[in-house]
Amino acid sequence: MSRPLGLYIHVPFCRQKCVYCDFYSLPRREDEMDAYVSALRAQLAGTDFSGYEADTVYLGGGTPSYLGPRRLTALLESLRGACPVSPGAEITLEANPDSAHDPEGLAALRQAGFNRVSLGMQSADDGELRALGRVHTAAQVRASVEALRKAGFENLSLDLIYGLPGQELSRWRKNLAAAAELEPEHLSCYGLKAEEGTPLYALRDTLPGDEVQADMYLETVDFLESRGYRQYEISNFAKPGRESRHNLKYWTLAEYAGFGPGAHSDFRGTRYAWARDLASFLRGEAERSEFQVMTAREREAEWLMLALRTVRGLDPGEYAERFGASFQDFLPFLRRCEAAGYALRTGERWRLTPRGFLVSNPIIGELLSVRDGI
Repeated sequence: MSRPLGLYIHVPFCRQKCVYCDFYSLPRREDEMDAYVSALRAQLAGTDFSGYEADTVYLGGGTPSYLGPRRLTALLESLRGACPVSPGAEITLEANPDSAHDPEGLAALRQAGFNRVSLGMQSADDGELRALGRVHTAAQVRASVEALRKAGFENLSLDLIYGLPGQELSRWRKNLAAAAELEPEHLSCYGLKAEEGTPLYALRDTLPGDEVQADMYLETVDFLESRGYRQYEISNFAKPGRESRHNLKYWTLAEYAGFGPGAHSDFRGTRYAWARDLASFLRGEAERSEFQVMTAREREAEWLMLALRTVRGLDPGEYAERFGASFQDFLPFLRRCEAAGYALRTGERWRLTPRGFLVSNPIIGELLSVRDGI
């Protein structure tokens, strides 16, 4: 019986770099796009997928939609030729509103097999979009959603960012309301971080303080819950049954294989990443920038960390089955978190509350310290 696998394809091309972005992305060049698709097809064809069947496929970036329907269709066909893809697979395309507005082209993508789109809305305010370096407008977001629905896409996710320079809670509420009015099946809401090396880093003092960002986060949880969106991970919310099946692989230690420069994998017991080097990739000389054969102890720490990012939380029975260890030593610390309002227990399972998610990093660090002391 085949094992399920998630496939991730990285497409680094963008119209321009956003001021906050530290992903591997480059200005798009038409003369490189065909060569890039050919290089991806060769990398896929050279990978041993024996014993696996992909049940999720995710094209991220960058802005994969800039490849256009012809290249994207050819890439998906090659992927299916290299690795078996289950009939009910979730196949996601990341897109920006300025490149996902043609119903005919979108219908061709839907016909090719793409069945989910993650749209980079980010804000409903044109001033905020310009400040972020986004190339689309709020009107284009609405037009893109309409075109996607007309093309037959019934599974749509919107990305939003809060904590923008000078942003107040009232403005964030308006962005949330505007996104909910578009009735997506899924929403990802991220707090803006000024990563060193990005243009935003020089403006980090203009970002809202921690207390304001905390209020925005808690408002997000309450507002989206009132609109029927269930939080299932720190930054992700979905209508019932519409969670991102691909992203859940990352949080549950399921296997996934990544392709393209900058892509990461957890495949056949090994974590690795491809170097952020487009030129080498196009020459067929891609090299791994990271490589780690995971030990059982490392997997255990990873499971604890990732499980606490989800609303599903920590299952003592699963912990014992996976790692052959008792969960009892964690209980005193988790009970202290519960008393502080940071964690709650449902049956035997433990999870963080929304306030606990706000301080999840130190909580996870302390939990791992407990584990290391066992």
